[in-house]
Amino acid sequence: MKKNMGSVDRVFRVILAAIVVVLYYAGLISGTTAIILLGLAAVFVLTSLASFCPLYLPFGLSTLRKNINDKP
Repeated sequence: MKKNMGSVDRVFRVILAAIVVVLYYAGLISGTTAIILLGLAAVFVLTSLASFCPLYLPFGLSTLRKNINDKP
């Protein structure tokens, strides 16, 4: 698994996940919406920890900053 997520992307995903959890515990989201959003929040945290997003692969996306010395 080659990393394809930069630090800004990772932090943004963790913040979004935290917001969803807060909204759930505050009772502002519930039911099917809560289940879907909590599942998405879990995926965001896992992909952030791994620095890898499988959805970026088919599109050739990467938010990882490249070093000058890296070969293309």
